[in-house]
Amino acid sequence: MRQLWAILAFQLAILSPFELVASKATDFVRPQVRVTTTFADFDARIMDHWGKGGGKWVKISKDSKHPFEGRTFGGAKRKEIRGTRAFGSGYPYGVGNQSTIARRPFPFGVWPLYWDQDFMDSSEYGPQYDAIRPGGLIVYVPLRTTKDHFNVTEDEVYYAVGDRESLLMTMVSYVTYCHVMPAWPSKFDPTSPNSTIKLENVIQYFRASSFALASPAYNNTLARTSNSQSTDSSPLPSFIEYSPFRKCVDGVTENALAIMNQPPNHSLEGTLIAVFCSTWLIHIFIIFYFIVGVYYVLQWMKEQLWAGPFGYLQRLKKKWFPDPEIQRRQMEAIRAERQLEMT
Repeated sequence: MRQLWAILAFQLAILSPFELVASKATDFVRPQVRVTTTFADFDARIMDHWGKGGGKWVKISKDSKHPFEGRTFGGAKRKEIRGTRAFGSGYPYGVGNQSTIARRPFPFGVWPLYWDQDFMDSSEYGPQYDAIRPGGLIVYVPLRTTKDHFNVTEDEVYYAVGDRESLLMTMVSYVTYCHVMPAWPSKFDPTSPNSTIKLENVIQYFRASSFALASPAYNNTLARTSNSQSTDSSPLPSFIEYSPFRKCVDGVTENALAIMNQPPNHSLEGTLIAVFCSTWLIHIFIIFYFIVGVYYVLQWMKEQLWAGPFGYLQRLKKKWFPDPEIQRRQMEAIRAERQLEMT
């Protein structure tokens, strides 16, 4: 048993700090979108798939030459992600004028969608800024499933509209949890007369109107009411409203759509203390197990070299350093034999 402890302790004693830290289970790494707002440093905010959001909002630096410099972004939480069927809904803060989305902040880190005819001044976030839009240009993707998983008709199809990276991330969750048939996104141009998705087709906005679910089978005649607080809308067709497939897609969007994380901790003092404490804890851990390992190795060596009648050093001791009492008896036995021979 001591030999086993010695081996285990010795193995622990020679482990590197990285092996000791890596021995614990690792967390699942979620897909992320990096949002850069300045070239003054390498700081950036991160949008997390299935993230919780929250934290303090920050401002886009006024010396960044960003088209929306001075505006706040971030700080919104996952529970605030749902809007309504009204464009401009879903803002947890920063809404002054309900009839326009111009000059609004970005509570979830991304910009709102834009629609044709500069609806509610949405052209402010139009294609002229696609190159720097957080998550990439606006795209759309069809969401279909099969009768093997849901009781759907052939024409029950929904469309997700949003920035490219967010939509690609969420598409993985759609396929995984709602059995959506895999499909790659296409560029979305709401100003085109042949656009598949119209403003009137939106059945739900998310994330401060930067993401939407739509159905060509739905026509909201009140969609162009310029009031982001409005709760008036045309009723959903029953096959959409009560569809388990639609509810699944809606739930995955609400929970999985990428939103901005809390800002990073810039406290140098806190970082140094954390690094210092972590390093010393690892060193103390290694020294402790090294000492334990050496102790058990020495115990094992002692047992092997000294214990039992067949111990190596025991035999050497008997050969080179015989016991005086034994020597005396041996000499008396030799004298007695000689005396017998002489008689």
